[in-house]
Amino acid sequence: MSQPIAIRVAAPYLRLMALDIETRAGWPAELRILLEQYPREVWQDHVNLGQLARFWLQIHDGFRGYAAILKDSAGEFREGLVESDRFRSSFAPRLQEFLSHLNGHHQIEDFQFFPVFSAAEPRLIKGFEVLEKDHDTIHHAMESMVDTANSFLRTPAGDKDRMRSAGDNFADAGDRLIKMLGRHLDDEEDLIIPLILDRGESDLGL
Repeated sequence: MSQPIAIRVAAPYLRLMALDIETRAGWPAELRILLEQYPREVWQDHVNLGQLARFWLQIHDGFRGYAAILKDSAGEFREGLVESDRFRSSFAPRLQEFLSHLNGHHQIEDFQFFPVFSAAEPRLIKGFEVLEKDHDTIHHAMESMVDTANSFLRTPAGDKDRMRSAGDNFADAGDRLIKMLGRHLDDEEDLIIPLILDRGESDLGL
């Protein structure tokens, strides 16, 4: 009689799975060590929240604003509140700008900021590794969103059924990306801003 197949998953891999962007609900205790000292309610008035940190937070808020606009416009299309031609002409330039800015922002973080922060606080290295993995996952979601958007744009306007199906696929891809991005932005801020408040921008070499 054949024996059942059993695979023993290593504990570090299990921990990494628990921190997947699509399943996690914030940081575990070992990565909240500075957030416990500097919760969000003290950030804005803290003396060490410098110009760079404030600018970085503004960029994040800008991404949230872009995402909200895209989500709302897709919702209006799904509910039949806006014609397909009007929706297609309005979302394309917004989407292009949004994805371009997001991609550039992630590259700066991966190659400039994350190495600085990891070197400054080794206890948070695991968190920055997770954030880099987030970027890869989000990039794939961006590619999926582009593919579905292009399919939607190529669908003949007169084919209502195909138009509806293509529009729904695009909206679904957008919903997934926006949900992941919201999780990522919150967690990234919860890791980085407390570190900046604890050390100061100048001491971190920012």
